[in-house]
Amino acid sequence: MLTALLAGLGLGLSLIVAIGAQNLFVLRQGIRREHVLLVATICAVSDAVLIVAGVTGLGLVLESIPWLVPVVRWAGAIFLAVYGLMAARRAWRPTGEVLDGRSPAAPGPTPAAAGTPGTTAVRTGSRRAAVVLTCLALTWLNPHVYLDTVFLLGSIAGTHGDDRGWFAAGAVTGSILWFSGLAFGARLLSRVLATPRAWRVLDAVVAVVMIALAISLVVG
Repeated sequence: MLTALLAGLGLGLSLIVAIGAQNLFVLRQGIRREHVLLVATICAVSDAVLIVAGVTGLGLVLESIPWLVPVVRWAGAIFLAVYGLMAARRAWRPTGEVLDGRSPAAPGPTPAAAGTPGTTAVRTGSRRAAVVLTCLALTWLNPHVYLDTVFLLGSIAGTHGDDRGWFAAGAVTGSILWFSGLAFGARLLSRVLATPRAWRVLDAVVAVVMIALAISLVVG
């Protein structure tokens, strides 16, 4: 149980901790302190839904086709190893890409709108709706999220047998921890995450975790 939980936590964090449009959006919202809890909740709940869908659906398939388990194990190990080697390459030979969490300054109210409660409320509501729609689009319209959660996490969860529920719980926990930490700690981390060196270290950590999980799948 504990092994499956930690495996899900480690794999979930390894897949989600990467420079991408979704993380960049969450970071910027955290820096601006704008609808931070709402954004973190949408991302975490969306991940949880996809993870549970992958675990419950593919788990049944794996139970009905016993020979598929070793195939999935090896396929997952190869995928994780390649993913880890790519992260190691980025850490060894960085491209210079950094996570720029700075956001443009929010425009101030026009003289006509200043001091008008109704106009301010409409603007706030419109901004909240725009934030929600953008967050949903970045989450659900990203093809990689289905590969990572529904296919990869769901398939590997099936290799844990009766403990696949704990594997899913670990992956969901990793998602909640990451999005909460990224959103609410954005102001503290923005300067650090804006340096190439920081992302080299992060890529190195991701590489170690992914390759270790790949080895554990083969050995297991």
